[in-house]
Amino acid sequence: MKRSAGFTLIELVIVIIILGILAVTAAPKFLNLQGDAREATLKGMKAAMESSASIVYSKAVIKGQETASSAVDTNGIKTIFGYPTATSAGIGSALDFSTADWSVSSADKTYTMTPSGALSSCTVTYTEAESGKRPVVTAVDASKC
Repeated sequence: MKRSAGFTLIELVIVIIILGILAVTAAPKFLNLQGDAREATLKGMKAAMESSASIVYSKAVIKGQETASSAVDTNGIKTIFGYPTATSAGIGSALDFSTADWSVSSADKTYTMTPSGALSSCTVTYTEAESGKRPVVTAVDASKC
């Protein structure tokens, strides 16, 4: 009896079905990469704002300007209580970011940044420091983006 070398049609169909099942279970993981990227972008900007504010505060302490209750120029950055103000001359100057990648708005002691192309609810907000308190930086949950 002569044996043929190759696959039968049933074996090929079974392999295709198994590959289809694997693709269906793995696809949702790869389809959610855009949301993960937005979340990482927001978390990165939040961390950049917090660390920039800390560095500016350290420089203000060295100059003895950490108790000033009105805006003071510290190394070209406007500060209040040693931390950057919520303006483009404050935290905006302390950060190194591309204005093509972020849109910015500033109002009532808050500085809000939104990634370009994202929904307006996808933001990182810097709230100016008050006497004896650090500034507050908040990032919106990326699931709302």
